[in-house]
Amino acid sequence: MNQSTSVTDTSFFGHPKGLMILFLTEMWERFSYYGMRALLIFYLTQHFLFGREKAYLIYGAYTALVYVAPVIGGLLADKYLGSRKAVVFGAILLVAGHFGMAFEGPTAVASATGEVVRNPLYLNIFYLSLALIISGVGFLKANISTIVGALYEKGDRRRDAGFTLFYMGINLGAAAGAILAGWLGQTYGWKYGFGLAGIGMLAGLVVFLKGQPLLMGRADPPDTQKLVAKSPIGLSNEWTIYIGTLLGVVVIWKLIQYQELVGTLLGIFGLAVVIGILVFSFTKCTKEERDQMIMALMLMIFSILFWALFEQAGSSLNLYTDEAVNRTIFGIDVPASVFQSINAIYIVIFGPVFAALWLYLGKRDKEPSIPAKFGMGLILLGLGFLVLVWGANGADGLKTPVIFIFLIYLLHTFGELCMSPVGLSAVTKLSVPRVVGLMMGTWFLASATGNFAASMIARMTAGVDGEVSDPAKVLEVYNQVGLMSIGAGIAILILTPLVFKRLMHGVR
Repeated sequence: MNQSTSVTDTSFFGHPKGLMILFLTEMWERFSYYGMRALLIFYLTQHFLFGREKAYLIYGAYTALVYVAPVIGGLLADKYLGSRKAVVFGAILLVAGHFGMAFEGPTAVASATGEVVRNPLYLNIFYLSLALIISGVGFLKANISTIVGALYEKGDRRRDAGFTLFYMGINLGAAAGAILAGWLGQTYGWKYGFGLAGIGMLAGLVVFLKGQPLLMGRADPPDTQKLVAKSPIGLSNEWTIYIGTLLGVVVIWKLIQYQELVGTLLGIFGLAVVIGILVFSFTKCTKEERDQMIMALMLMIFSILFWALFEQAGSSLNLYTDEAVNRTIFGIDVPASVFQSINAIYIVIFGPVFAALWLYLGKRDKEPSIPAKFGMGLILLGLGFLVLVWGANGADGLKTPVIFIFLIYLLHTFGELCMSPVGLSAVTKLSVPRVVGLMMGTWFLASATGNFAASMIARMTAGVDGEVSDPAKVLEVYNQVGLMSIGAGIAILILTPLVFKRLMHGVR
């Protein structure tokens, strides 16, 4: 695609037609991912009969590894595969993983002694399916956004609007997946919900394969000769990556069964990365660069806290909605998994509102700074938990009115819109150019750590011996973390003019 072709291609709402292919591919990928995610905690506790603590650990290890994998997938695509091949390979792995989830096997049985008997074959198929999905997300998620950017020439003013359209596809898919796959899985059977998620991913793969000519070579391998060159094992580098990934799937399959090890490895690796960045900052950077690198690390620490609380949505909040909320709406008993769509729907509605608000304030030099937005996000997050606790306590022993589920997701979405869209941009602005790739990887590592920390908080909400539901315990923990989040947010707002703005040296 030459520059004139790129600029004059306005076939998709004024954007290149290739954006339509990427919009639909990512929409179907998020349909499958969030459809499966909406059901996962129920599948663990109601089909395999895992206790609350164990289920939260498995869920946390899975979501943590989902955030680590794109770092590896992005590096392999940048150096060898190119984004197009990486997305195709990732989609194939995802299709296999989602369809593997549809093989549910017999429900686990609790014996008279309390021992749970699970079919080992289907349990291993389940773990293998998670490993395939993690690997697939690693190759697809990291690289499809890269292709979006590649559709536009440098200086093309449509780029930001193109990413906004792409982001809409993400959330439309997430909402539809949670509603349709969640409803189908909880109403008619797990295999139907997971099967529908698999069909969605297959549709995404077909769309991407059919639409590749519209990408006009913008996502091809960076060096074809390097890709076909022989690796030390005698195969081409391309096939070495594919085979190595399948071996990696086996490693992830084992890791997902030893969830505590995932947390330990995240901690060790994260600490090593932070020490390495600090050493680099103090030995290789000017004072201004060092301050900005330290500020980027601090933003990552804030994000760990945010995601540790925000990601209760798929685990403890999902189970609380199922067991302690009056889910009857207009006479219809709505499955709890369907409520996982609310966040994505709110983002579609309010995302443009927040974007317009920041633009309006920016033109008047009143837009909050990056750390101030992080502080506001944490305050809104904490308020969401407190609103739910208030609503539940006011129900006089009855189930929590469903309106408070809509309210907690509303406040959490507002918090996400204050923090998430600016996070990656802030890291690229604050990082020294020669290590920006490492800093982006560290951002994803922080997200992974936050997701695993979310499982630790969720475990605190479990009842007796971590096996049974205890809504009162959930509310007690939510009250504590809500107050903690608000306190952290206020502290950040206080420190922003005193410390953080100085560390940023004018970066906005």
